[in-house]
Amino acid sequence: MKKRWTLSVMILLMMILTACGAKTEGEQDADKNELVYATAKDINDMNPHLYTGSMAAQGKVYESLVENTEDGIKPLLAESWEISGDGKVYTFHLRQGVTFHDGEPFNAEAVKKNIEAVQRNAEKHAWIKLSTKIEEVRVVDEHTVELALSEPYYPALTELSMTRPYVFLSPNDFKNGETKDGVNGYHGTGPYILGEHKVDEFARFEANEDYWGGAPSIKEITAKVLPAGETTFLALQKGEINFAFTDDRGADSLNVEAMNQLVDTGDHQVERSEAMNTKMIVANSSKTDSPVTETAVREAIWYAIDRETISEDILDRTETEAHTLFSSNVLYADIDLEKRDFDVNKAKKLLEENGWMSGDDRVREKNGRPLAMKLYYDVNSPSQKTEAEFIQSSLKKIGASLEIVGEESTSIANRRSTGEYELLFNQTWGLAYDPVSTIAAFTSDASYLHTTKGIRQADELYRKINEVMVTTDEGKRKALYKEILTIVHDEAVFIPISNGRMTVVAPKGLKGLTFKQTQFELPFEQMRLK
Repeated sequence: MKKRWTLSVMILLMMILTACGAKTEGEQDADKNELVYATAKDINDMNPHLYTGSMAAQGKVYESLVENTEDGIKPLLAESWEISGDGKVYTFHLRQGVTFHDGEPFNAEAVKKNIEAVQRNAEKHAWIKLSTKIEEVRVVDEHTVELALSEPYYPALTELSMTRPYVFLSPNDFKNGETKDGVNGYHGTGPYILGEHKVDEFARFEANEDYWGGAPSIKEITAKVLPAGETTFLALQKGEINFAFTDDRGADSLNVEAMNQLVDTGDHQVERSEAMNTKMIVANSSKTDSPVTETAVREAIWYAIDRETISEDILDRTETEAHTLFSSNVLYADIDLEKRDFDVNKAKKLLEENGWMSGDDRVREKNGRPLAMKLYYDVNSPSQKTEAEFIQSSLKKIGASLEIVGEESTSIANRRSTGEYELLFNQTWGLAYDPVSTIAAFTSDASYLHTTKGIRQADELYRKINEVMVTTDEGKRKALYKEILTIVHDEAVFIPISNGRMTVVAPKGLKGLTFKQTQFELPFEQMRLK
């Protein structure tokens, strides 16, 4: 008996077929010249003068006067500049013909408004020393602007090149002439324009066809919010996304085996940068009621950690062993420092020589106090949790009890600034910012002041840091950095674990894939799909 197909049934079937073939919002359309990447969290507030937004996203939309490259500081929105003989006045000659995404001209007046808006929120930006040095922003003419400082400050150009806050937003987006209490829009001068954004789902960036550097080849980039790990892997396999990188915890959540599977299909490629940062354990030298206030205890922890096993077995060789605060490719950091290799017996000997003797429960004691400490790790990082458990087991072998506590990254940052910690995971700022930013943070309440102020040479350390920031003598600067790095290395307040690299999983046909000096951004505007 033949089946009769009614009009309503046929329409229903067509709807089902259409739904099955349709792409959900934020997914990749294979026919489009686009990239869709995994991100663990929403892009958040894109105000470039604050710190809650995704730096990977902000880096596509906003630009700075200068750019930090492997070959040093290069022009970006400023075509050239001069520095006065006394090192206190920077004169920038701006690129002409640049407009913001809303059509507003980029000029000296826009530079003045943006920098002054940042300066009026000084407390928020105190971690950047330049914010304490800027006295005045002067418009010389439409395309020339002067930045006057209170004293010479050699890292000024480095800090002006950062992803935020010294980048430029259309003055039309300001609220009552300010940006500190929110903005009306997100119009920068960058190669991409923020388009559709659905909170906790996706954000879409469209190529800026009027970009002063030439319209990008990749016409659309979508940041799709996905849980880390297996979900990201499956999304790459199914083609729902075609790009992942470590900053947004896409590639970071994929182990080497998963990446190799993707490469073996012939559809993907994996690229890794050189060392970008140092992952480390930060010890609070000023916490006098804790064993970590002792240099010998910090050194013993250093010797007790098997970095080779962490690199090979936990991090799948995606990161390399670190033995110093900065890798040798960081400016001024290629110096000779004592290497503390994995040595359990050396760790035990150090503790015994400093009065930490074995107790009844195998936890060492000194003056009735047990060798017991807490280590805080980021609960959103699977690798940190595994590393913490491994280090906990390692310290047990030298008679130390380590309690590990997982918390949100904001909570850990708060502990770092208040000093409510003994040990915690952290990382250096990265190639584009170091050694300046991390070392400047040694004196900052919001960062590493509690880490460093308990050491014996604290006053000497801070004096040298203040001196290195203002000296105009390159030879003296190198000598001071060597002394600064030697002090903190000898005191073992920053216990290095691994050198982090940016890892990218990308379509096989993607060309022009390179890395910036910053671990937080990629130059998408240089990429093209074959």
